[in-house]
Amino acid sequence: MRVYRCLLIRFSTMLALLLAVVPMSQAQTFSANFQSYNETPRHYVCYQAPDSIRIDGIPNERAWQKAPWTEDFMDIEGKNKPAPLHRTRVKMLWNSRYLYILAELEEPDVWARLHQHDTIIFHDNDFEVFIDPDGDTHQYYEIEINALNTVMDLFMVKPYRNGSAAMLNWDTKGLRTAVHINGTINKPGDKDRSWTVEMAIPFRALSFFARGNATPQDGSQWRINFSRVQWQTDIGNGQYIKKPNTPEYNWVWSPQGIINMHAPERWGYLQFSTSAESPVPFKEPETAAARKVLWEIYYRQQQYRREHRQYAKDAATLGLTELPLSPVIEATSSQFTAVVKDAGFETIINQEGKITSRHE
Repeated sequence: MRVYRCLLIRFSTMLALLLAVVPMSQAQTFSANFQSYNETPRHYVCYQAPDSIRIDGIPNERAWQKAPWTEDFMDIEGKNKPAPLHRTRVKMLWNSRYLYILAELEEPDVWARLHQHDTIIFHDNDFEVFIDPDGDTHQYYEIEINALNTVMDLFMVKPYRNGSAAMLNWDTKGLRTAVHINGTINKPGDKDRSWTVEMAIPFRALSFFARGNATPQDGSQWRINFSRVQWQTDIGNGQYIKKPNTPEYNWVWSPQGIINMHAPERWGYLQFSTSAESPVPFKEPETAAARKVLWEIYYRQQQYRREHRQYAKDAATLGLTELPLSPVIEATSSQFTAVVKDAGFETIINQEGKITSRHE
């Protein structure tokens, strides 16, 4: 089952990217994409870099030495799955122009084959970044990189589950990346230690379709996640060869609960701080409780419409009779909105999973 589900999600991603035809029943589509998940997302407080960061894949700047690591990556489905074979962790910093990302991927056999920009990088082992600056699950960004420092970047108007396709013609203007290999790449027979990715992502590049300036302020919170795709290999004819009929591993920072990175509501939180080094506590978003209720409604609504060809007009019809907050739902056969008022905010979700909050 795990093999089938893993391939299913990767194939659906390739469908959107390559316009390939991959048969998938409606039931399988909903099973893969509409499933509630109650784990609390991970969070990271990102401090300011007092000096410039040289993007060379070698984190020898003092700011990097003082920045905290994230927790180690785990299986994309969560803590109940086997732990990853190799350690992966991330650090982040920022200044007025860039979000800096440093990733350390332990790896005894470093290899990569893809050299061309915007090829499908997860066909190699790769490191992936997903960023949703305003946290509404729409208009978000993905950057993938392999050990040859080859990049694929794309923009999503909305998730694949809501009928969107990847905009591969979008590029992260001004992106700077570097990879450092602790060992030798593409040399079977020796033992490597790791490969390190360093990125400087311009905030200006993340203003695509954004309202106003995408540069964060002190206390700003984004949704972000990281993924590592790892293939199992054998050695043949002096090179690494993927094991046939063997799916890739998907290791992530904040677990998704499903084998699909394109569920932005499950990503972790990135909180920006203008402090350079002092410990700053993470502050849970004031709308977190409302959003949790609304996402439960969203997932139940998708299932309900699949079975009844319309959306439900109240929470009780969805089997949600003991919610901690009371939603107001308006629905037709093809659309719905659900609204929760809490903590001085009105939070709204619709049938495409776009979620927004505003002061009452």
